[in-house]
Amino acid sequence: MTAPPAAALRRILVRCPNWLGDTVMATPMLRALRRGFPGADLLLLGPWAGQLLEGEPLADRILPWASGWAERLRQMRALRREGVDVALLLPNSFSSALEAWLTGARVRVGYAADGRGLLLTHPVPRPRGPVHQVEAYLRLLGPLGLAAEERAPRLPIGPERLAEADRLLAERGVVPGEPLVGIQLGAAFGPSKLWPLDAYARLAERLLGDGLAVLFLGSPRERPLYEAIRRAMAKPPLSLVGEDRPALLPALCSRLSVLVGGDTGPTQVAAASGVPVVALFGPTDPRLTAPLGTDHAVLWKPPPCAPCFARRCPIDHRCLRAITVEEVYGAVRERLGRRR
Repeated sequence: MTAPPAAALRRILVRCPNWLGDTVMATPMLRALRRGFPGADLLLLGPWAGQLLEGEPLADRILPWASGWAERLRQMRALRREGVDVALLLPNSFSSALEAWLTGARVRVGYAADGRGLLLTHPVPRPRGPVHQVEAYLRLLGPLGLAAEERAPRLPIGPERLAEADRLLAERGVVPGEPLVGIQLGAAFGPSKLWPLDAYARLAERLLGDGLAVLFLGSPRERPLYEAIRRAMAKPPLSLVGEDRPALLPALCSRLSVLVGGDTGPTQVAAASGVPVVALFGPTDPRLTAPLGTDHAVLWKPPPCAPCFARRCPIDHRCLRAITVEEVYGAVRERLGRRR
């Protein structure tokens, strides 16, 4: 089935990813879609789209995210009444294809996965071998006849968010313009992506010993992790753990000199905000989700069992324990030196 010509497309619905980092990695595809169909009404739907992409001219509307099926069904019916020409599905779930079918979209594009092929008008074969998530999203543009001009994700940062971030940093005693190293704790995926807590503590102490400001970031559920690290240190580092909500994270990250983090959404946010990243990989594969852009370091010392993609390590977490404090410290100092 051939996709309709661009002039015939009035409304395009993009079902955005369910994960924070994947939503960041979808931005090159969204930009290509916006350039390819400038006259179409572009709608985004996903749990993170409204928080990360506000103020970005990638969409005409970001639809509110409804977590319950009853509300979602009402939303799909409303879209059906409006009329949807194309539904582009970034998640590989059966439910996202069912949602697209319920909208009545004439063209439904997505990967042929999870037994949903009959619900798609343009099922795309899943990639063979390791393909970066950014590239995987870009390949979904093929049935629409589009190609991308850029592959490095970028996030918008509005002046109001920057002002809020600067206020929070000033309250913590951060001096504008001085080097600031961020350390991101936790991962929604599971504890298998977390570097040992004692390693975080020793890294922070090394950096503080150099006279650098160190700022820990994380969601409210990472507060116990931060408290354990703080108790292990002679001098407490700065912390915004529990206060760096996703909508504010790009602005906060943009004020960092470098960020240390695992294979997590906030690491992708930092890279897309123009910040050098030292990314620590263990159970997952950096060929799929390494931060794209310039001056990033990816540290991965996989044992024979990696990548296992397990949420919780069933043995001794040797993949991340193999990354030493000295290696991470050296990667941070190298990036600080280049920025100066």
